[in-house]
Amino acid sequence: MKVLLLKDPKDKDSGPDPYIKELGLYGFEATLIPVLSFEFISLESLFEKLSHPECYGGLVFTSPRALEAIKICLKENSKSEAWSKSLKQRWNTKPAYVVGKATASLVEEIGLAPQGEKSGSAEKLAEFICSREKPNSSSLLFPCGALKREVLPTVLKEKGIPLESLTVYRTTQHSDLQESLSSYFSQQEPTLYLGFIQNTTSTSYRHLTCLSILLHFLKSVH
Repeated sequence: MKVLLLKDPKDKDSGPDPYIKELGLYGFEATLIPVLSFEFISLESLFEKLSHPECYGGLVFTSPRALEAIKICLKENSKSEAWSKSLKQRWNTKPAYVVGKATASLVEEIGLAPQGEKSGSAEKLAEFICSREKPNSSSLLFPCGALKREVLPTVLKEKGIPLESLTVYRTTQHSDLQESLSSYFSQQEPTLYLGFIQNTTSTSYRHLTCLSILLHFLKSVH
């Protein structure tokens, strides 16, 4: 039985996608087609802020993409050197709050120590931060996506904990989507099963985007 997964693939360095692997154990033949891609923006502004840890009380990450933005910045030799020589050590005197193991792992890759990875959601992370930060202290720097949820910023604001958000990526349709769908449907039988899997904070947006793209494609080929 065939399953079409419209989702982001797992990092290539992390082995097989867990959904494909798990479905295979139950006899399903799964194909993964990426629906969305990410455009990184404001990277100069991001590194400028990272260059002044004295202005902030810590960092907040709720998405692996925010860490990807930092890693892109650090590909430049001068920035990588500045990070390795002093910035990393200075940020390590401050907390780096994260949601989830995947984000925590990326925080460790840039040399920082994550806190709160077991929170499991932005709501729980906000509670975790509030239990450790004092009102009216230095702002926490929050690199995020254009479609971020407002739960965490709202909770911190209510508790008087300053948060400075910086949009460092935005979500767009994957450039190969139409071609990948055409190729898939030209080789498969008409009856198939669809899986819509989300793994970012903007669940509703992604679900509707996947569904609308698929319906639009099916109308165009029938």
